[in-house]
Amino acid sequence: MKRIWIGTNWKMTKTIEEGISYTKELKRISEMISDNIELFIIPPYTSLVTIKGVIRDSRIQLGAQNMHWEDSGAFTGEISPKMLDEIGINLIELGHSERRQYFNEKDEDLNKKVHAALKYHFRPLICIGENRKQKDQGISKEVLASQIKVCLRNVPEEQALNVMIAYEPVWAIGENGVPADAGYVREVHAFLRDTLNQLYPSVGKEIPILYGGSVNKDNFLQYIDVEHVNGLFIGRAAWDIESFEYILKSLDTHLFKKMTS
Repeated sequence: MKRIWIGTNWKMTKTIEEGISYTKELKRISEMISDNIELFIIPPYTSLVTIKGVIRDSRIQLGAQNMHWEDSGAFTGEISPKMLDEIGINLIELGHSERRQYFNEKDEDLNKKVHAALKYHFRPLICIGENRKQKDQGISKEVLASQIKVCLRNVPEEQALNVMIAYEPVWAIGENGVPADAGYVREVHAFLRDTLNQLYPSVGKEIPILYGGSVNKDNFLQYIDVEHVNGLFIGRAAWDIESFEYILKSLDTHLFKKMTS
């Protein structure tokens, strides 16, 4: 059975102390579930060094929320891949809709970051998604295809397996997000898989595609059973460790039943 990726981006939440407490509990939970689930967390920059120490000798992977594409330079407020490599992160989240909306990030910039991530052997987690207006105009697939193709421009096939895609429809995420229908997720993920297969005929089928967007305790199983959904990128429902524990243990049981049925 292929690994199922389950992770959460803490955004601008959790102090270092709160993050330590949460991660210690998550480490305990990770020891109780099978290795069919690949776990990752993406804390704020200020917590990365400390959290790296907490998860040492565990199978929890550590990610950062963004980075610059240059190793160093006059870029006040930015963090370089070289700095993140020194910490020892495993993956890098790129292109979250909030970065696109509030900080004017473009796909061309993200492409530079993808190449920098691969240079440092980070796994880029590339976030893509259409907004409500684009969905209503019927151009969701065109938008998503453009985002993937530009972000992955000049990424060779031998490196493409190190990439992950997170489909997060903008209208479905955040405090006021509306959960997407599982049928819609199925349609979009099938399209994303076709797009990756066109770009990478040999390995496109192996590139993980995660779904994120108001995933919670009530709907996570309907998403994980959708074809071409290789994992879940969970927001608020994973920030509370008790809620996240319920999701992880329920998912582990669900996967075991599928394997043995």
